[in-house]
Amino acid sequence: MIQLYKKGAYLINGTELIEENEETPAKLRNHFIEPIDKNEVKKGTMAYGILSAHNMSDSMEQLKIKFDKLTSHDITFVGIIQTARASGLEEFPVPYVLTNCHNSLCAVGGTINEDDHMFGLSCAKRYGGMYVPPHQAVIHQFAREMLASGGSMILGSDSHTRYGALGTMAIGEGGPELVKQLLSKTYDISMPEVVGVYLTGKPQKGVGPQDIALAIIGAVFKNGYVNNKVMEFIGDGIANLSVDYRIGIDVMTTETTCLSSIWITDDKVKEFYEIHKRPEAYKQLNPQNIAYYDGLVYVDLSEIKPMIAMPFHPSNVYTIDELNANLMDILDEIEKKALVSLDNNTVSYTLKDKVRNGKLYVEQGVIAGCAGGGFENICDAADILKGHYIGADEFSLSVYPASQPIYMELIKNGRAADILETGATIRTAFCGPCFGAGDVPANKGLSIRHSTRNFPNREGSKITNGQIASVALMDARSIAATAANRGYLTSAMEFDTVYTKPHYYFDSTIYENRVYNGVGKPDKTKELKFGPGIVDWPAMIPLADDILLKVVSVIHDPVTTTDELIPSGETSSYRSNPLGLAEFTLSRKDPSYVGKAKEVRVLEDSRRNGKENQELKHIFEIITKEFPDVVEKDTEIGSTIYAVKPGDGSAREQAASCQRVLGGLANIASEYATKRYRSNLINWGMLPFLLEGEEPFTNGDYIFIKDIKKAILEKSDSIKAYVIRNDLEEFSLKLGKLTDDERKIIIDGCLINYNRK
Repeated sequence: MIQLYKKGAYLINGTELIEENEETPAKLRNHFIEPIDKNEVKKGTMAYGILSAHNMSDSMEQLKIKFDKLTSHDITFVGIIQTARASGLEEFPVPYVLTNCHNSLCAVGGTINEDDHMFGLSCAKRYGGMYVPPHQAVIHQFAREMLASGGSMILGSDSHTRYGALGTMAIGEGGPELVKQLLSKTYDISMPEVVGVYLTGKPQKGVGPQDIALAIIGAVFKNGYVNNKVMEFIGDGIANLSVDYRIGIDVMTTETTCLSSIWITDDKVKEFYEIHKRPEAYKQLNPQNIAYYDGLVYVDLSEIKPMIAMPFHPSNVYTIDELNANLMDILDEIEKKALVSLDNNTVSYTLKDKVRNGKLYVEQGVIAGCAGGGFENICDAADILKGHYIGADEFSLSVYPASQPIYMELIKNGRAADILETGATIRTAFCGPCFGAGDVPANKGLSIRHSTRNFPNREGSKITNGQIASVALMDARSIAATAANRGYLTSAMEFDTVYTKPHYYFDSTIYENRVYNGVGKPDKTKELKFGPGIVDWPAMIPLADDILLKVVSVIHDPVTTTDELIPSGETSSYRSNPLGLAEFTLSRKDPSYVGKAKEVRVLEDSRRNGKENQELKHIFEIITKEFPDVVEKDTEIGSTIYAVKPGDGSAREQAASCQRVLGGLANIASEYATKRYRSNLINWGMLPFLLEGEEPFTNGDYIFIKDIKKAILEKSDSIKAYVIRNDLEEFSLKLGKLTDDERKIIIDGCLINYNRK
C-alpha cells in the first residue's frame, strides 16, 4: 500500500524511479546518464525552483524567503497586526487577507469576537488589505479560490496553510513570521530536504481523499520521515484524481509535520483556475528530466481502503474493515494509548460502551472545514445519503460547506436538499468543529469527522472538568455511509453508490458584493477600531547575562500539542488580550502551571524592584559559592517547562507568547515537534533548549545558567547549566541551530524589541 524508501531516489522523465543503493550508478547508465552530482540534480525538483525564485539571499543553503501573499484568520490577525504596529507598521507591503472563520459565532465573552472582526476591517482599510466577513469562507478555501497561483508562495498564520495541489507552495507559521513579512523582512530557514510522494494507480470506489491522507500520515508521522521537509507529489496516479480530491489529500500533509507541499499541475488544475475566473493564475509545474529526492513515499492508490484515525492523533490509523473485524482488541489498544494521552486520574476512558450488537455506534458525524467541506466531498456524501434517514436516536450529522460559493452551488444543484431531507443539518462556513468551538459532543461521546485533527480536547471537552469526548477522523463518504446506517460505523465501500459528480459552477458575485478589497489602497485617515478586549502586548525586557530558571511543569507525554499548551475552543475568543488568554495556559494539561508561573514572575518583579526574598537569598548563597561574581539583582529570573516533544499541531504563536507574558524564559525539550513552534518560542524571546537523555531536574527545581548571552553570541554548541539543590549539579543544554537574527531576537527579549531597535 505505502512504501518508504530507506534512502533517496532519482526520478527520470517524471515517470521512472531509481532508488538510491549500490545498483543506482548502473541503472542511471542504462538511461545514458553519466555519473551525476546529486546536489546538482536536487535542483530538478519543483520545490527547489519555487524556493529559488523567492529567495532573497545569495545562498540556497540559507534561504531568506519573501512571500507573494499573506493570510490570517480572526484568532490570529489581531495579535499579528498589534505586534507589527508596535514595530512600526505603516501599510501592508504585500496582499494580506484577513478571514473570519474561527471566532465567527460571537457567542463567548460578549462583544469581543465581533470587536476583533471590526478591528480587522478597519486595519484592511487603513493598511491596504482584504477582509472576508464571517461565514463567507474558511481561510483555506478562500485562499484556494481567490489567492493561490502556480509557482507562488503564501504564508499563513494557520498550520493547515497548504495549497500545493494548485501549484502554490504554502507554509503555516506562527504570527511573528507574518510580522516579519509585514515589515518587509524575510522568512529565514535552511534549505529543506524534499521528499517525493509518488502516487500510482486509481482509488477504489468509495475511497476518498481523507482515506489516502490518513494512510500516508500513519506511515510517516511516528518515524519523522517528512518532519520539516517539503512533500513533492509526483506520479502517474495524480492524473486519476480530481483537483478537489488532491486538495483533500494536500491539506492533511500538515499532520505529517512536513514544512510544505507542492504537486505537479495539469489540465485539471488549469480548469480549476478557469472555473474560478482566474485563468492567468495557472502555471504548469513538473520536475525536471532528472530530479533527486531526499526520500520517497510510494503510494499505490488502488490498495488503500476506507480508513479511520482513532483517538487521539491522525496517525492512529486503521482500516474501517480492520476495526470492525477486531473491534474489542483495537478498542483495548485505544484505551491503553489513552492512559498516555489523558490524565487518567481525572477521567475514566473507554469506547467499549459504544459496541452494540457487535458493532461500533457513534453519536455524531461532522463533515466540515478546509478538509471536509469541499464541493466534491459533500456531493459524494449526498449521493450516499440519498433516500436514507439518520434516525431519531443519539446520532446527528452536520455539514459545513467550506465557502458560500460552494454552499450556493449545493443549493442550486439540489444536493443541499438531499442532505437536509435525511435529518442532517447544513451550516455556514466555519472552522469551529475542527478546534472545539462547534458541535461539541456529549460527555463520553464519540464523533466521526472529516476535519483535520482529533487531539484530546480538540472536540471541545474539558478533561480537567471531568469531561471527555472522542473524535475519530474519517472521510466524508464513510461518514455518510455511517449516517445512512444511523450511526453504526460503516465503510463507504459497503454502499454501491452511483456517484453523480455534478459540475461545479463558481459564483464570484458572492465575494464581489461582500468582501472588502483594499489591497494596494491604504488609507491612513481611517481610524482603527479597538474593542475593550484588544490589549497591547506587555513590555518584555532584554536577556540578562545570567539567568535563573524555575521548572514549573514537567510533561512526559511522547508529544505535547499546541492545543495542550494553550487550549482552543472558547479560549480562542481571548486571543486579543495577551494577559487574559495567558490564564488558560496548560489549563487542560497542567492546571497548576499558571499559578506556579505567576509565583516566579513575582520573584522577577521583586528582583527588578530591589526587594529582598528569602527563597532567592538562599538560592544565590548556593550559586555564589561556585560563582562569587554572580549578583542577584543582575540575574534574570523566569520559569520554564520541560516536555519531551512539544509543539505538534497548530501554528498558534500563543502557545509560546502565553508562557512569555507569564514570565517564561525557556522551554526544555528532547526535540521540538515542529519548526513553527520552535520559531514561536524564539520570536517571543524564549530559549528553545534541547536536552539529551533523561532530565536531571524535577518539577520545582531551580536551574542556573551563567553567561547565557555570551554563549548565544559565541554560538556555543554546549551550554553549562546547573540544578540547584544543596550545591550545584552540572548538566548540558543545547540551543540547536539559530540564525544570526534569531540570536539577536532572543537577546533583545522578543521580536517587537528587535524590530524597534
